[in-house]
Amino acid sequence: MTDTGAPVTTYREALREAHRDAMRRDPEVFLMGEDVGRYGGSFAVSLGLLEEFGEDRVRDTPLSEVAFTGAGIGAALRGMRPIVEIMTVNFSLLALDQILNNAATLRHMSGGQVNVPVVIRMTTGGGRQLAAQHSHSLEGWYAHIPGLRIVAPATVEDARGMLWPALQDPDPVLFFEHGSLYPLKGPLPDPAPEVDIVSAAVRRPGQDVTVVTYGAGVGKALTAATELAREGIEAEVVDLRVLRPLDDATVLASVARTHRVVVVDEGWRSGGLSAEISARIAEQAFFDLDAPVERVCGVEVPVPYAAHLERAALPQPEDVVAAVLRVVRGDG
Repeated sequence: MTDTGAPVTTYREALREAHRDAMRRDPEVFLMGEDVGRYGGSFAVSLGLLEEFGEDRVRDTPLSEVAFTGAGIGAALRGMRPIVEIMTVNFSLLALDQILNNAATLRHMSGGQVNVPVVIRMTTGGGRQLAAQHSHSLEGWYAHIPGLRIVAPATVEDARGMLWPALQDPDPVLFFEHGSLYPLKGPLPDPAPEVDIVSAAVRRPGQDVTVVTYGAGVGKALTAATELAREGIEAEVVDLRVLRPLDDATVLASVARTHRVVVVDEGWRSGGLSAEISARIAEQAFFDLDAPVERVCGVEVPVPYAAHLERAALPQPEDVVAAVLRVVRGDG
C-alpha cells in the first residue's frame, strides 16, 4: 500500500469513529443490539460509546433479533435514525420477517407516506473457524429484495465513510461487515473523506482482465493481481461496495477496457450474486467479451470448522489467479 502520510487505523476503529461522528451530528441517531453497550460490542465496534453517549443512545437489547429489529424499524417510522447491530448474518434470519415484510415494503405499501430510515449492521463471511452456524455470506440473498439498499465496505475509508450517508437514506440500508476485515489496517485522512453509497470503485487499474468482487474478496483480488503482474497480466480490480443497487456503469466500463471478466464472491455459486453480475455483463456487454465470464465462489457446502477445509471451501487468491489465467490464456 502506498504511504499517503495519513494516520493508520483499523477497520474496526474506523467503524467506531463513524458511529461517534454520526451520534454527535444528529441526536436522533442511536445504536441498539446485543452487547453493544457495556460489553462494547461482540466485535468491539461500539467500545466506549456507552460511556460517551449514555444508555438512551447505546441500548443493550434482549437476545431477540425479531424484537429489537422490529423496535428499530418502529423508531425509524417515528423519525429517529436507529443503527441496529445484529451480531452475525445468520442471526438476521430470525428477523427476516421484519426486514423483508416491514422495513423493505412499508414505503411502497403506504404509497410513499412513510419512510424507514434504519441502518441494520451485521457481520458476514467465513474464514474465522466459526463453523457453519456463523460463516454464511448471505448478502446476495438480501440484494434480491426490492426496497433495501445493501452496502459492503471493504476498506478502512469506506468503513468510516459509508455509515453517515446510509443514515441519510430514507430507505432501510443493510450494512455488511466481513468479520475478517475488523483488524484490517489502512490510512484514514483527517478529516475523513466523503464516501457515497451509490458507486463501485476501481481499486487497481489494469487492461487485461476485470476482477469484480466486494468485501473480503477485494483484498484477495488485489493479492491475486500482484501475483498476476509477475506473469505480465494486469488485472483491474472493481470493488462493488454497493450490492443493491448495483453500479452497472462502472463494471461495464471496465469490461469495455479489458474484454475479460472474473467475478469473485464468497457466497455460493448457485443463484448467487455472481450469477446476477455475470448475467448483466452478458446482457449489456456481450460483444465486448473475448472469453466467457469466469466465477470464483464458495464451495456449495456448509462452511466447515476445520481450518484446512474452511480454506478450501472459500475463494482464495490462488483460485482467482487460476481463473484469470483461464480467461486470458486459456490455461487450465
